[in-house]
Amino acid sequence: MLIRTMDDLEQARKACRAMVTKRASVAAGTSALPLPGADIAADVAIMLELIPAINRQFGLSQDQIEGYDLATKQLVYQLIKRAGMALAGQAVTKTLVTRALTKVAGQTVARQALRFVPVVGWGINAAIGFGAMKYVGNSHIDDCFEVCKRLLDGRPGE
Repeated sequence: MLIRTMDDLEQARKACRAMVTKRASVAAGTSALPLPGADIAADVAIMLELIPAINRQFGLSQDQIEGYDLATKQLVYQLIKRAGMALAGQAVTKTLVTRALTKVAGQTVARQALRFVPVVGWGINAAIGFGAMKYVGNSHIDDCFEVCKRLLDGRPGE
């Protein structure tokens, strides 16, 4: 879907934020389990589904962009490149997602150590998982929003 109006853009952002909150809650639940490594595997699996879903909502999936006319396609790729977006307009891989989550989640070792502290550690780990997922997801939404806004405005960016 190509975003045609600011109303379309706002609706896409709202739908994506709800999707991120829902997936972040699932990530938090997984992070609360006292199983080493389960949270990281779940986070990656959730993001491998979430990022492409966000891209589709904004019309920025690889397949959608390839279906645009040549001028629109070139402008979209130019905007994505200028925005420095690694997660739009291309195949989202486990490596890209892991890199994005690692930047946000901080020290994985410390997070894993919290698993062994009953109740309090599990709660803290769940909060970290929720926060990391929300941050990565909402940051991607903001990037997609900005690319689409510039596309609507007809300005390629700074």
